[in-house]
Amino acid sequence: MENDDLLPQLINVLHFASQKHKYQTRKDGKIPYINHPIQVAKILAENGENDISLLSAAILHDTIEDTDTSPEEILENFGEDVLQIVLDCTDDKNLSKHERKEKQITSASSKCRSARALKIADKICNIKDIIGNPPKGWSIKRKEEYLDWSDKVVTELSGTNVQLENHFSEVLSNCRAKLEKQKEKELDTV
Repeated sequence: MENDDLLPQLINVLHFASQKHKYQTRKDGKIPYINHPIQVAKILAENGENDISLLSAAILHDTIEDTDTSPEEILENFGEDVLQIVLDCTDDKNLSKHERKEKQITSASSKCRSARALKIADKICNIKDIIGNPPKGWSIKRKEEYLDWSDKVVTELSGTNVQLENHFSEVLSNCRAKLEKQKEKELDTV
């Protein structure tokens, strides 16, 4: 795709995703949901991933899973490459939450390369939010469990993009340190 075609495609993707997510917020109940896929695309771009299909899929990665978007809509509007990456990142909502989490670990390495990179960026964004803008009612223990699970998923994605993987490790380490401080603070107030 020519560079002149990149900007209009990204604008179309952003518009489509913003319409699909317009009434959603992140689990903290405050932040507009659309900020998440934009942040995932930004993390990818900052870590050497500049493929238009991947960046488009990053912005669309939760539309099938969390909105009324059909695979056919993605295919019709953005093509087969984008659809395949989105499908590779879409959890099967027919499975229990536990089964979905296990499947993310066990199937991680079988995803296409672009989907593996997207998954790493998604985990980076999610663990930052777990610490910085946590879901309502999440205990420190639940946050620690989420960090541990994310680490297991990303470990299975090893070899995808070293820069992205190193960024994940750095963010994970920072998030664990912040959780430790939160635990110490809680102990001090008891």
